[in-house]
Amino acid sequence: MSRRTDMLASTIQKELATIILRDLNDPRLSSDMLPTITRVKVSPDLSIADVFVTIMGTPGKQTAGLNALKHSAGLMRTKLTKALTLRVAPYIKFHMDEDLKKELELLDVLRKVHDENEELDRRRAESGEVVAHETTGKDQTIQAKDEEKSE
Repeated sequence: MSRRTDMLASTIQKELATIILRDLNDPRLSSDMLPTITRVKVSPDLSIADVFVTIMGTPGKQTAGLNALKHSAGLMRTKLTKALTLRVAPYIKFHMDEDLKKELELLDVLRKVHDENEELDRRRAESGEVVAHETTGKDQTIQAKDEEKSE
């Protein structure tokens, strides 16, 4: 993306967050499932803004919240036009941010792998102590035989 689209995306994210917080009175967006805008991508011609959101709650509440945002996209575009001093604000498309879910799943997998590695290391350490004791015992036996031969 160019510098202009990056700057516009950042400004749109801030303005939309303010609009959602202050101006939307949709009952589908209750206070316990307030949407969070994770990122905004603006097309190179500045005509479309893809807004990625996360909404806390059950999948049903998430879908209802996303539908509420999609339903109020026209109102938000009108308010954006006034706030951004653009002749035409980009068309707003809301999407659920699946990247966050994927990141959380990946972190969970990494945590499981880490725990399994710690368990394996612990087992190896325990078996290594037993092997070390056996080796020490053999070494003592060899040393005793060497001493008997030298006498």
